[in-house]
Amino acid sequence: MKNEELRQLQAENEQLRAENAELRKQLDYTREQFVRLMSRNLDLSDRIEGNLEFRRRVDVARELIDMNMERMQNADLRDDGQLMAIVETKVEGERLHLDPDFDAAALAKLIGVSRERLEKLFRNKSMYRTPEAYIDNLRLLAAMRLLREKPNYNIASISEDSGFKHVRTMQRKLVDALGLTPAEYRALYTRDL
Repeated sequence: MKNEELRQLQAENEQLRAENAELRKQLDYTREQFVRLMSRNLDLSDRIEGNLEFRRRVDVARELIDMNMERMQNADLRDDGQLMAIVETKVEGERLHLDPDFDAAALAKLIGVSRERLEKLFRNKSMYRTPEAYIDNLRLLAAMRLLREKPNYNIASISEDSGFKHVRTMQRKLVDALGLTPAEYRALYTRDL
């Protein structure tokens, strides 16, 4: 009887070992699945986070666009006199015309109006028929002042310090306005020095 019990216990032991081996395989498979699911979950979380950040940025951009549009619409409602005063105060006061990259588009943005509104403002309220002519005139006045006050400055330096991108542009503007080259203009004011 003991042999019979021993065989039966050995059979049960073999069966338990087989079940244990099967359970270990299932546990390993479950762990692999868990790791895959966690990785996928983290990847999806990153994507969701990225999408939320993108949406937040889009919302901020929309708000900025809406605020800018509202500002431009409100600025277009100002009367021409107010706008011209703002132009003169900002451009001449801050000497923005001395920056060679300052142009009509930058001026429109600065005072918060559309380019079309700026063009209309200059047609109606300025002796300079265009914003470009206004900026060029301020640059020309700056160049003329430097030609008088800095007799040792070369023409290229004066052109650059006056906001002109090219020496030829300054020379042409001066000849068009006064019929004199920069050297001739300087000579008028430095004869007695």
